[in-house]
Amino acid sequence: MLKKQFRLKNKKAFAATYRIKNSFHKSGITLFAGIKKEKESFTKVGFVVSKKTHKRAVRRNRLKRLMREAYRLLLKAEKTENAQNYLSLIFIGGEKALDKNFQEIQDIIANLIGRLK
Repeated sequence: MLKKQFRLKNKKAFAATYRIKNSFHKSGITLFAGIKKEKESFTKVGFVVSKKTHKRAVRRNRLKRLMREAYRLLLKAEKTENAQNYLSLIFIGGEKALDKNFQEIQDIIANLIGRLK
């Protein structure tokens, strides 16, 4: 589980990140990146799976758990250099990502983070 200091929870922070419109998409997962940060602070990360993606909460929560764990492991292995330049990141799970296993999700998230400048 991600530590509290890395979680994006505030509704206004989500809205501000969406407003930037800096996004990347791959295989059913979309990454929205917020503004670049000036000072040293933690990058906050949010994970979203819409009810339109699947009607069952179990399936939606499983996808969120997989994305969260994949990001946590990348953070632990220090493979998120590009992501640390932003104040906030939001990963949005889509319908195509529901049937993917953990390794595929981890590869997709690593690819999306690698595409950040």
